[in-house]
Amino acid sequence: MKSLMELIEAGEPLIQRAVDALRRYREAQAADGPPNEVERLHHEAESLFRAVTDYQLGTLGSPSVTHH
Repeated sequence: MKSLMELIEAGEPLIQRAVDALRRYREAQAADGPPNEVERLHHEAESLFRAVTDYQLGTLGSPSVTHH
């Protein structure tokens, strides 16, 4: 079985993707980007952060909280 540190490190690329998506969303907002693009970036960031949460809960043995 992997250690907790190994599990956390395995999730780091996903966390970085989520942070990058949030940055793009905020930059688009600040630049008064096209509303449909801002909304798309918002959904992308939100989805990635949900995936991070699901991954982290899964590594700790908790059930997923994602609602479909």
